[in-house]
Amino acid sequence: MAINYIQNSTVLVIDDNHTNLAVLYDYLNNMGAEVLVKKDGESGIEIAIRKQPDIIILDVLMPNIDGYETCRRLKLESTTKAIPVIFASALMETADKLKGFEMGGVDYITKPFQLEEVLARIEVHLSITRLQQQLQLANQALEIANQKLYKQTVLDGLTQISNRRHFDHYLAQEWQRAVREQQSIALLLCDIDFFKQYNDTYGHQGGDDCLKQIAQVMDNVPKRPMDLVARYGGEEFGVILPNTNINGAIRISEQVCQVVRDLNILHEKSSVASYVTLSLGINCIIPTTEHNVTEFIEIADKALYQAKNQGRNKVCVFSEII
Repeated sequence: MAINYIQNSTVLVIDDNHTNLAVLYDYLNNMGAEVLVKKDGESGIEIAIRKQPDIIILDVLMPNIDGYETCRRLKLESTTKAIPVIFASALMETADKLKGFEMGGVDYITKPFQLEEVLARIEVHLSITRLQQQLQLANQALEIANQKLYKQTVLDGLTQISNRRHFDHYLAQEWQRAVREQQSIALLLCDIDFFKQYNDTYGHQGGDDCLKQIAQVMDNVPKRPMDLVARYGGEEFGVILPNTNINGAIRISEQVCQVVRDLNILHEKSSVASYVTLSLGINCIIPTTEHNVTEFIEIADKALYQAKNQGRNKVCVFSEII
C-alpha cells in the first residue's frame, strides 16, 4: 500500500495568480495537506521562515521579486534552505528550467499543469525528504553508538580517563615516533600510597571515589594534547609525555604529586601523611632501535618502587632521589 506523504504535510504555494492559488489550495487541502498561500515572494519568504512548510510550490513570474530570486533567498536562510522548492511556471524554455535548478529548485512543472502531476511530484520530493530525515537520524544514532564504543575502548569505566589498553597503544605509537625523530620521551608511573589500607578503612566505595578524584586532577596537569594520563591498573596511574626531557618530566611529576596532596583526602592509616599521597617513578630517554619499550616501562617501574622503598610520598628517577 502506497504511503500518502501529502497527508498532514504543510505545503506553501507562492503564486500571484488567484485562480492558481484557489485551485491548488482546494485540491491539496482535499488530499489532506495543510496549505498556505501567498501572492508574492517577500511574504512567501516570511511565512516560510515562520511556518517551516514541508514543501514549496513557487511561481516564477511574480511582481517585485520573481520566483528565482525568492528561491535564492530561501536557500540563503538556515531555517528554509533544506525545504524542497518546486517551480511551477508558464516558461517552458530549457534555459528557464535550468535556471530554476541553479537557484536551488528540486523540480520544475510547466503551466498549465495537471493536478495529478503536481501531486505526484510533491509525493516524490516529500518521500525523498522523509528518507533523508530518517537517514540523518540513523547517522546520529550511529554516531552516538560509535562515541559510546570509543569510550568503552579507550576510557577506564571508573575514572573516565584513558585505560590500560589505550595507554599501551599510545606508548607504542609515541615510542616509534621518538625513535624515528630522535626525540626524548618520558614515562611517569605512580601509585597511591597505602591504598589497601585506605580501602580497608573507608570501604571499596570510598576507594572508588578516591581513585576518581585523583584521576581527574591528574588528568588536568599536563596541558599539551600529546600528553596522556591513564589508569595503569588498580591504584596505579601512568603518564606519557612525548618530546619531554628529564627536567620537564620532573616538573610535571612534582605537579602531579602536589595536586593530589591538595585534594586533602583524609587517610588515617597512612604512615607518611594524614591525607592521600602518591609515590612516583620517572624514566626519560631518547630511544634508538637498540632500545626496548618494555625495558623503558620496567625502569620507570623500578623508579616507582625506589620511591616506595625510600619512604613514599616522593618522586624518583631510577637510582636518584629528587
